Amino acid sequence: MTDHERDELERLLGELRPKLHRYSARMSGSAVDGEDIVQDAMVKAFIALPNVGVVDNPEGWLFRIVHNTALDFLRRRARGPVLQSEEALDTIAATDSFDDGYEVATASLRTFMRLPALQRSAVILKDVLGHSLAEIASITGVSEAAAKSALQRGRARLRDFAREPEDLVLPMLSEPMRTRLTAYVDSFRAGDFDAVRAMLADDVTLDLVARLRVQGKREVGEYYGRYAASERWTFAAGVVDGRPAMLVYDRQVSLETPAYFVGLAIERDRVIAIHDFLLARYAMEGIALYALDRP
Repeated sequence: MTDHERDELERLLGELRPKLHRYSARMSGSAVDGEDIVQDAMVKAFIALPNVGVVDNPEGWLFRIVHNTALDFLRRRARGPVLQSEEALDTIAATDSFDDGYEVATASLRTFMRLPALQRSAVILKDVLGHSLAEIASITGVSEAAAKSALQRGRARLRDFAREPEDLVLPMLSEPMRTRLTAYVDSFRAGDFDAVRAMLADDVTLDLVARLRVQGKREVGEYYGRYAASERWTFAAGVVDGRPAMLVYDRQVSLETPAYFVGLAIERDRVIAIHDFLLARYAMEGIALYALDRP
């Protein structure tokens, strides 16, 4: 790969990253998992580029890689098949009960997860990201007829979901997990970053989304200096997509609505992974967010 090719791929990935994340987050049902999928897909793209020759449609090529990476993720999670066969879809007569302008962009990540994978993919690509049926077929590897059938059925099911009464289920964390999360956030609020660093596992990983990824307690510990030097932010413990998170509020904007969040993976009494979405505010779209306390 030439330097020019690498630079062009990095530029394109930077431009498309919000769209790629919107797709992968809805496919996986999690903003954090969606970011991991995008990261894995980016690595695959850089590895594959020297061997693919001229890419006529770079955006479509990248979406295919993200789509396949998302399916691999879902297979690992479910330990089973997730994609209905094209033959099965082609044999089903679907009614065209929606026009192409039907919008589902406001549906939550959890709602999308109720759709079969191909229906989910077709609806996201068409109604959230604006792809054509031909592009959907190319990205997912099915015929246009199968893509249209999946799109129609996915839209119909989403309409049915929208008619259901709101089922409010508060996310639950175990008491030990909630205690550890609260201790982390309280230390952040107090500016006691020595206490925060003490909670890190030796092999902790930090993903400052769209900027850098580092591993190791010493390297990750340096990242807290940016927060220590700023009085702009305040924090609260919360749950995002069912997982522990630190909600970050901008004092200059709102103490009611978080500006972004930091996803935390905690095992035993140590933080093993951090996903900081400071530079990727698009990840707030569609998430299931619940504050456990006030900033």
